[in-house]
Amino acid sequence: MNSIVRRVAMLAALASSAGLLPVHAAESPLAAALHKLAPAANPAVIALALQATDCAAARGLPPSDRLAVIDYSLPSTEPRLWVFDLAHRKLLFHELVAHGRNSGGDLATQFSNRPDSLESSLGLFRTLGTYDGHNGYSLRLEGLDPGFNSNALQRALVIHGAAYVDPALAHKAGRIGRSWGCPAVRTAVAHPLIDALKDGQYVFSYYPNPQWLGASRNLQCHPAQTATASLAH
Repeated sequence: MNSIVRRVAMLAALASSAGLLPVHAAESPLAAALHKLAPAANPAVIALALQATDCAAARGLPPSDRLAVIDYSLPSTEPRLWVFDLAHRKLLFHELVAHGRNSGGDLATQFSNRPDSLESSLGLFRTLGTYDGHNGYSLRLEGLDPGFNSNALQRALVIHGAAYVDPALAHKAGRIGRSWGCPAVRTAVAHPLIDALKDGQYVFSYYPNPQWLGASRNLQCHPAQTATASLAH
């Protein structure tokens, strides 16, 4: 069994045992379509991301046309960010993405919602507007998981371009550079990627953290709520 298969099996077992992944969720038409577009992505992570957006819709937030999925269980040397166009069922980007310097080396293992932790945060985010700042063109993120990413605005966790997100650096150092917690991307793709995600789209950051999986309000919707939200799409 290769590492990708083991990772899929581990997540599916964990999510199912926690009651977080509906039976055959990864086989839903939209989840199946997205996995076909991104065969390197973990299908159970895609299913959880869609479940989280359904939960947000069940609480009254509008659905989005775009969804970014970050799988922090993958090393930083692998492209672990996917941006999907849900309306047209297209894969727009498959990219490297940085994690916080205190989250780990090549592998991120520590996550936090605390200001000044310099760690990445898990959960569902909704994108806000753009601005030009210290890191150039940047996209503000609003954290929708209380206790896990709800300080995103206070912490200035944003999507931005960074020179340290570089495949050459990954080859030389065994990891890409790290941020202060922001999901930084390659400078060459930052502007179009941000434009694809700005103004009310969703970003889902995943790691198999039992506390988050068991307590995230965006993974705890009543089935009837989720079904209603899905029909509303």
